[in-house]
Amino acid sequence: MESRRKATELSVAGVEANRRVLELLHQKFGSASAAGTEIINLEAILNLPKGTEHFVADLHGEVDAFRHILKNASGNIKRKVQEIFASTLSTEDINQLCALIYYPEQKLQIIAEEHPDPDNFYNITLHRLVSVLQSVSSKYTRSKVRKALPKEYSYIIEELLHETPSGESKQAYYSGIVETIISIGQAADFITAICNVIQKLSIDRLHILGDIYDRGPGAHLIMDTLSSYRDFDIQWGNHDALWMGAAAGNDACIANVLRIALRYADTVTLEEGYGVNLLPLATFAMDTYADDPCEVFRPKITPGSPGDNVKSRTLLAKMHKAIAVIQFKLEGALIDSHPEWKMENRRLLSALSPDFRRVTVNGKEYDMLDNQFPTIDPASPYTLTEGEQDLIAKLRRSFLISDRLQNHIGILFDHGCLYKVTNSNLMYHASVPLNADGSLKEVSLMGTLLKGKSLLKGLGRLMRLAFDPEADPVHRNYARDYYWYIWCGPNSPLFDKSAMTTFERYFIADKSTHTEEKGNYYRLRDDEKVCDMILDEFGVGGEHRHIINGHVPVKAGKGESPIKGNGKLMVIDGGFSKAYHNTTGIAGYTLVYHSRGFVLVQHQPFESVDDAIRRGTDIVSTTQLVEMSDHRMRVRDTDKGIELQEQIDELRQLLYAYRIGAIGGQ
Repeated sequence: MESRRKATELSVAGVEANRRVLELLHQKFGSASAAGTEIINLEAILNLPKGTEHFVADLHGEVDAFRHILKNASGNIKRKVQEIFASTLSTEDINQLCALIYYPEQKLQIIAEEHPDPDNFYNITLHRLVSVLQSVSSKYTRSKVRKALPKEYSYIIEELLHETPSGESKQAYYSGIVETIISIGQAADFITAICNVIQKLSIDRLHILGDIYDRGPGAHLIMDTLSSYRDFDIQWGNHDALWMGAAAGNDACIANVLRIALRYADTVTLEEGYGVNLLPLATFAMDTYADDPCEVFRPKITPGSPGDNVKSRTLLAKMHKAIAVIQFKLEGALIDSHPEWKMENRRLLSALSPDFRRVTVNGKEYDMLDNQFPTIDPASPYTLTEGEQDLIAKLRRSFLISDRLQNHIGILFDHGCLYKVTNSNLMYHASVPLNADGSLKEVSLMGTLLKGKSLLKGLGRLMRLAFDPEADPVHRNYARDYYWYIWCGPNSPLFDKSAMTTFERYFIADKSTHTEEKGNYYRLRDDEKVCDMILDEFGVGGEHRHIINGHVPVKAGKGESPIKGNGKLMVIDGGFSKAYHNTTGIAGYTLVYHSRGFVLVQHQPFESVDDAIRRGTDIVSTTQLVEMSDHRMRVRDTDKGIELQEQIDELRQLLYAYRIGAIGGQ
C-alpha cells in the first residue's frame, strides 16, 4: 500500500508522473465536483459488508441440485428467513415461503389453483418478501441493487424497499402500493420479480472448481444456466478438459466421453444437449457384437428409470463395448506417438495373449473377464478397422459442428482457467504436482520443465492453443493431443494419479489391479507447511489464506474431514453426482464465504424440484464454521477494495491537479 501511496503522491511531481492516467480520468470526471462525488461514492462502498462468495465443485451434470443450490444460496436464504420470521411464522410457513422464493412461477400456479383467497395470500406474501429483500440487499449500494431489478418493476420495488411503513401516512402509502399491485392483476408477476432479485443478491460471486461434465444428465443445462449468470468463474477439472479435448477433435477424448456416457446410461447431454448422432455407433455395435452378450459392459442404470429394460440394456452394453475397444486402440496409438509422456505401460492391448484369454499387467498374468474382440488384430492391436475408422470420423464431425457445444467451450475459456487467486484464496480443481519430499515437481511441457504456478499457467496457455486457428499447426496439433494426457496423465495437475485403470476395471477381476495410486499432493496436503509453500508459490498473501479444491470425493460417511492442513486447505468435492453417494455418504459440499467468515455446508441428496415446490422440502444441510472473523469484513478488506482504493488515490490526485490548475486549465 505504501508504494502505491508514493505513486499517487499529492505533489506537482506526482501529477506529472501520472499525467496520462489523470488526463484519461479528466475525460470521465470533468470537474473537481465530479471527482469529489466519485471519491465519496467509492469510500462509502469500501465500508459496505463484504459480498457473499459461493464455492462449488464436481457438479457432474447434476443440474437440478446445482440450480437448487443457486436458488437457495446454499441455505443462506432460509437462514435469513428464519432470522426475520422465527418468532412470527411456523416452520411449515417458513418452508413454504422459501419454496416460493426458490420456485416462484411454479409455486404461484399451485396457489392460484388451490388457495381459497389468493388476494389475501398475495398481500401477506408481498410484505414478507419485501422484508427478506431488505435484508439481503442491505450489504449493497442502491446502484447495485437497482441493476439487479427488472426494468418493468424497478421503481415500485425501490419504493417498497427503501420506505419503512412507519407512521399513518407512510403506512397508507406503502399499503396502497401493495393493494394496487394486487387489484390490477400484477401480483404474481411482481412476486416472481422480487423472488428472482432475492436469489440474485444472495450470491455475490460464484466459484466453480471444476468437473461440470459427465455422469449426470444435465451438464449442458448447467452451462446454459451459467451463460446467463452475472458473476462467476470456473477452474477447469479433468472431466471438463476431456470435453474440451473432444470439442477440439481429439479422437481419444471423444471415445472417453462416449464411453462414460454409455457406462452411466446417460446420453441426454450428448444427443439432446449437443446433437451428437449416436445412430452410427448403435448400428456398428449391433453388427459387430451381434452374438456377444457384452456382460462386462452392462450399463449402470437406475432401477425403474426409462432405460431400465432388457432391450435398452442390451443395446447400451454393445455400444459401450464398441466404443471402449476403440478408445483403447486410440489411446495406445496416441501413447506410441508421444513417447515423452512415458505411458507405455498403459498400452495393454499389446499385453493380451493371442487368444485374448489372459493379459499381463506389471509382470503378472491375469485371466480376462471378456475375450471376444472381433475387431482386434493380435499382430496389430491398435489399428482401427475400416468400420471403426468410418465411425470415429462421423462422431468427430458431430462434436466439431455442434454449435451449442462449441459455445459452451467458449464459456469455459471466457470465464475459466486452471487456477485463480481471489481474496487470499487459491482455487484449483485437483492438485499441484509434488515430489515425495514435498517440493514442487517439475513436469515437461513441450520440452520445457515447469513446476508450480508456471506449470499451471503454461498448461492453461497450451489448452487455449488447441482452439487458436492462427496457431502454428504443429503446436496446435500437439495441444489437441495433450488434452488426453491432461485427462489421465500421471503428472497432470488435473489428475495426478499413477494411472487411470479403466482397462483393468473392465477386464480383470482382481481388484488390486484397479488401484489408482494418488500423487504425493494428496498425501502431503494435510501438512500445513506444504500448504504454506504452495500458497507462497502462487503469491497468496493475507493473514487468513487458504487453498480450496475438489476432484477427490471426501468420504464423509467414513469420518474423513474436508478441512486439512490445520485449516489451510478445504476440499469441497463431497460427491454431487448420484454415482458417488454410496461412496461419500453425502451429496456434496458448498463453501460460503461471507462478511463474518467461512461456513462449510454439507448437503444430503436433493429429492426433486416437484417435491421442493409442493411440500416445501429443501436440501437437508448441516453447517460447519471453518473460520470466523473477529470483525465483520468490509469491501475494503477484499481484492475489490484494493482496486477501489487505487481508484480513490488516483481521483484524489486528479482533485489536487484541478486545484493547482495542472489539469483541465483550472
